[in-house]
Amino acid sequence: MAVFERETRVDAPFEGVWDFHSRIQGLEALTPQFMNLDVDRVVGPDGEENPETMEAGARAYSSVRPFGVGPRQRWVSVIVEREEDEDSAYFVDEMEDGPFPFWRHTHTFERDGEGTVVRDHVEYELPGGPLGEAAAAFGDLGFEPMFRYRHRKTRTLFEA
Repeated sequence: MAVFERETRVDAPFEGVWDFHSRIQGLEALTPQFMNLDVDRVVGPDGEENPETMEAGARAYSSVRPFGVGPRQRWVSVIVEREEDEDSAYFVDEMEDGPFPFWRHTHTFERDGEGTVVRDHVEYELPGGPLGEAAAAFGDLGFEPMFRYRHRKTRTLFEA
């Protein structure tokens, strides 16, 4: 199983950064344009359409078309864990349907004085069996630009 990690510190209060990332609008704002993200539907754990916060059990139905090349790739993710306390919070989304055989993304937020440390930890398998496993050694090449953008955009939105 391959792993990708990225961490950054945002000079903004924990509560605001956490709240922003807890909403589907956060995902939309932080996904680079080159991914051509379309969020088709969001359903809360109780079946509510377009919930304000992505709680455990919520599902997002979306698609991407990186760089406008090839057919759209469908992606269904579910929030499988979500916890928060006074100084830290996290949620975990897993891909239920999509281009990866396995995808588990842990988003962690920790109060750091007046700022917030944001961490992404992704465990994944690339498609293609043994060939995908060999290509996973280069997986960071694809994830790095996207997560660098997400972290830079978070700082831009909150530190401005």
